[in-house]
Formats: sequence, C-alpha cells, structure tokens
Amino acid sequence: MATIYLIRHGQASFGKENYDQLSPRGWEQGRVLGRWLAGKVTPNAVFGGNMERHRETVEAIASGYGDALPDMQAVEGFNEFDHTQVVERLRPEWQDRERMARDLAAFPKPARAFQQVFEEAMQRWVSGVHDYEYTESWQAFRQRVITSLEQLIEYADGGETLVSTSGGPIAVISQHLLELSDRKALDMNSVIANTSVTRVLHSGARRSLAVFNNYSHLEAEDSSLVTFR
Repeated sequence: MATIYLIRHGQASFGKENYDQLSPRGWEQGRVLGRWLAGKVTPNAVFGGNMERHRETVEAIASGYGDALPDMQAVEGFNEFDHTQVVERLRPEWQDRERMARDLAAFPKPARAFQQVFEEAMQRWVSGVHDYEYTESWQAFRQRVITSLEQLIEYADGGETLVSTSGGPIAVISQHLLELSDRKALDMNSVIANTSVTRVLHSGARRSLAVFNNYSHLEAEDSSLVTFR
C-alpha cells in the first residue's frame, strides 16, 4: 500500500510578533526528524501547506535527511485554521495583544491559562452555532482538508509522500478515517506533538490510519524536544 506521512510542523514562535516562523527548538525538531527518516523513507513527493512554518519544517527535515528531498509543493488546503480568529471571537478584547499579554500574565502559568481559553474557543467554533462569525466554519475547514487529502492521493499515484501541515488538518484526517465525533477530533488535536508523524495507508478506495502522533524520534534523541505548542 502507498503511504502518506502527515508531519506536524516544528514548534512555532508562540508569543512572538511573527508566530508563523519556527523557533530554534522547532528547527532542531525538524532536523532530528530528518535524521530519523533517512534510510527509512524515500519520498517521491513532498507537499505542505503554504504557511511559513510548513515550509521551514521541510527545510529543517531536509538538512537532517542528508539526501535531497523533492521540492515541496504548496497546497493551501493543508493550512491550519485561523486560530487567532477562533480565539478572538471568544475574547474580542484579545485583539489588543498587550491586553492579552497582561491578562495571561496574571495567571501563575500563562501558557496553561491560554490553553484553557483556546479549548473553550475551539468548542465554540466547532459547535456550529456561531458559524456566521467566522471566515471559515469548522465544517468548511474539515471539507477542504479531506478534499485536499483525496486530491493528493490521486496526484501522488502511490509510493511514499511527506506532507508538512498542522495539528488541525492531522486531527481532521484522523477523525475522518476513524469516523470519530467532533469532540474526539478536538481531543486528538490537543495531543499532537510538533514534528510528530501520522501515517496514512491507501490503496484504491481504501484509506487506513496506521500510526497516529509518533514522536519517538524526539524522545530517543532528547526528551526536552517534545513540545505541543
């Protein structure tokens, strides 16, 4: 069977002016993954969303992989949803970044406080009750990701394919293949590690989730490299 390796991007620059670029740790995560893939996987195609963190993750993987990887082909359908908009629809006052920073700084663990707000914001988005407030509804997001997956399978025509993407698309594809609820998709999204590998097998009309969220390459090299945001 042909194989698609869905790779979540390396750690992005949370809290920085440009979130969409990899942090130094994110670059190292990508290089570690590249070394792990070398000798195990020979991709005949590389795809990714058109976000900066997707492209930089492929660059980091390539530097660790050694042998030349195929050039990444950008597919907008593998982009992450607009997490900033999702949060701001719940907390409109956080459009002011200084206000958001002050609010979070009031908590002993700001990152955990943000995660709690993010999870509440996600539940609001997924509910469908407020679809008119979002540029892209949850159902529209799911549809574009699954459509992109099917188009990729048709284009790739077998072999091994790498896809640099984000947690949201990986969770949606896993949900689709396992026929899970939206609630379960949110649960899956929350545990997907940076540069983890999720493996999808396909042959004809058959689609199977073989591996979900494998980040053993990080644990084997340096457990401090394991991050989820």
